[in-house]
Amino acid sequence: MSRKLEQLQPEKVFYYFEEISQIPRRSGNEKAISDYMVGFAKERGLKVIQDEYNNVVIYKNGTEGYESSPAVILQGHLDMVCEQNEGTGHDFEKDPIDLMIDGEWLTANGTTLGADNGIAVAYILAVLDSSELKHPPIEAVFTTDEEVGLTGALMMDKSVLNAKYFINLDSEEEGELTVGCAGGLKAKLSLPVTLTTNEFDQPVVKKIRIKGLKGGHSGVDIDKNRANADRVMGRVLSHLREEFSLRLVDVKGGSKDNVIPREAEVTLVIEDELIGHFKEHFTQVVADVKHELRTGEPELTIVEETLSFSESMHIMSKDSTDTVIFTLINVPNGIQTMSADLEGMVESSLNLGKVAVEDQRVIFLFAVRSNVRTLKYHITNQLQWFANQIGAVFIQTADYPEWEFKPESNLLTQAAKIYEANTGKEPIVKAIHAGLEPGAFLEKLPHLDAISIGPDMEEVHSPNERLHIKSTERTWDFLKEILAALK
Repeated sequence: MSRKLEQLQPEKVFYYFEEISQIPRRSGNEKAISDYMVGFAKERGLKVIQDEYNNVVIYKNGTEGYESSPAVILQGHLDMVCEQNEGTGHDFEKDPIDLMIDGEWLTANGTTLGADNGIAVAYILAVLDSSELKHPPIEAVFTTDEEVGLTGALMMDKSVLNAKYFINLDSEEEGELTVGCAGGLKAKLSLPVTLTTNEFDQPVVKKIRIKGLKGGHSGVDIDKNRANADRVMGRVLSHLREEFSLRLVDVKGGSKDNVIPREAEVTLVIEDELIGHFKEHFTQVVADVKHELRTGEPELTIVEETLSFSESMHIMSKDSTDTVIFTLINVPNGIQTMSADLEGMVESSLNLGKVAVEDQRVIFLFAVRSNVRTLKYHITNQLQWFANQIGAVFIQTADYPEWEFKPESNLLTQAAKIYEANTGKEPIVKAIHAGLEPGAFLEKLPHLDAISIGPDMEEVHSPNERLHIKSTERTWDFLKEILAALK
């Protein structure tokens, strides 16, 4: 394999990042990357454990002078969000990530890069592979299915860990020391719909597509005023429903509960005698939406086309059509509360991440987040009530704990001191609204002293994801110094 990143520094970190980028690792498809970790450990004579969930723990003794120091967990997750631009044609089940260097940034060709959280894996492998770094005993923890609910971290047997310190490497901004995170919950509303035969004398089929939205991470980007394609589609349909008697055939938007949808499309049927007014009203609602989103979503496009009608089409009844549209525009979505303790921090939110037709049901997938446990369950209860009122079935699919800040932290003190000595600036100490895995470990191992760090990344969970190359190098140096300080 020809190396695209061999000139980048730190050499070993980017070597391993390129290695794992060759291995498909969509959430739920991590066996190959998990086996790679096991092989890596065995080749170096390191003790390794692989569990039934494909989590891997690799143990490395402390270096000279650190043999009896308290152990430190280095942790990252093996899976990645798999998103691609329309027409890219990437097969995440078998194709390697097509890495590209774009000036100061590393990105991918039309797909997510997988730096979330591949860069953590690369950092940890570089530590394990080094014979020169000074460090305490290492317990390298590689978890699975983080992106779909922290499943691997939650299910892992924590009794195999004996460390005092915990360094998670899943943060996305250099200079920030993360010391807490939101808990999360995933939910599905399953709405039964009634299918009928065509009731119009001269039916016309229209397909409406929404594209060009920024999308992004449903935790990190929820406060950036980014439009949700499913909600925008609801807006368009609601406007058209006021003017026309329309029936839905298909509706889909987004791909995962924890990703703000970038694209959506619907197929619908209207009466031919009304088609002369369709263009006028469609153009008006598109103009309204684009004006409202002109600053935050300048690339938004909303287009329509006419398709051929078929008597075999599965057409939703009037009541089912209305209920779907009602749900798209009224179900809770976005920021719910802001923190009263940390200025500018989102406290609770939920994201409508996916809408799709499955058999005779329309499903709506949600990611609920909150730094306050009771609010997480209150929002969930709201969804339950909403589901009851529209005749949908509510299903909870995952639940993971928050990570509460511990003000007395030697690890935080050491990391902050090192950062300030290197940069002349104080680091930003913060809790984030996204879910991080330390919460799943501290729930069972409350003695752990934990922080999360990482290099600068942008647009994670989208095909625009990119990793800053120099920041990756600086964060590597920062990590090495933290390890050396934990004697």
